[in-house]
Amino acid sequence: MNDELLLRYSRQIMLPQIDIWGQEKIIQARVLIIGAGGLGCPAAMYLAAAGIGHLTLADDDKVELSNLQRQIAHHTQDIGQPKAESAKRTLLSLNPNVQAEALCERLQGPPLLEQVKKADIVLDCSDNFSTRFDVNRACVQTRTPLVSGAAIRFEGQVAVFDPRQQDSPCYNCLYPDLEELAESCSETGVIAPITGIVGSIQALEAIKVLLNIGRPLTGRLLLLDGLTMEWQYMALPQNAACPTCQSEPISFPHEKNS
Repeated sequence: MNDELLLRYSRQIMLPQIDIWGQEKIIQARVLIIGAGGLGCPAAMYLAAAGIGHLTLADDDKVELSNLQRQIAHHTQDIGQPKAESAKRTLLSLNPNVQAEALCERLQGPPLLEQVKKADIVLDCSDNFSTRFDVNRACVQTRTPLVSGAAIRFEGQVAVFDPRQQDSPCYNCLYPDLEELAESCSETGVIAPITGIVGSIQALEAIKVLLNIGRPLTGRLLLLDGLTMEWQYMALPQNAACPTCQSEPISFPHEKNS
């Protein structure tokens, strides 16, 4: 690191859990963020500010006026632009030292698997169960840590799934039914700061996993009720009958047989 980077990241480097070695590891890390919306925006911005070396943002949507209430990487002049490109511009203006890659597509099948393989960790910041299950399966197959977040109304939740650990559950252990089980914020609404809180926690958990520090939320589900500001933890054991992490091999519906 040069003097400029040492100054930029000085407040992190001062932390004994990070120091120079940790900051160098952050700079070398590659993170895949699925979704550049309410969760993906704050998560990506904090990771870029922290110095993550390579951030890949995947989102097939475009910025709409209703997004601006909570999706803080986008601005009024970005309306109509691809969210991934809009977020990329914000990240580079925040920290020009990072490499930001915009994928203006919904990753699925082999392209999803390819991107997950490249990443050191994946953040699922999507807003639908179909994508969440696809991302989970790709992470299990490639043994890539996954930080999953969700926010709706005044409520948020975060969990870490690390298939490198033999006893770690996966997202399918948490939600065994593959059908759409929950409402989306477009149907029920969401308060803006709750997405910022959840996305920020996802960024923090990603750094902890990358550096192997602290106690990540592996095997635990963190729940927040924003109206009462009550936090709860639920133990999340591995499901011995899970069709994803307890069965091999995993196939993707869009993957061609070789």
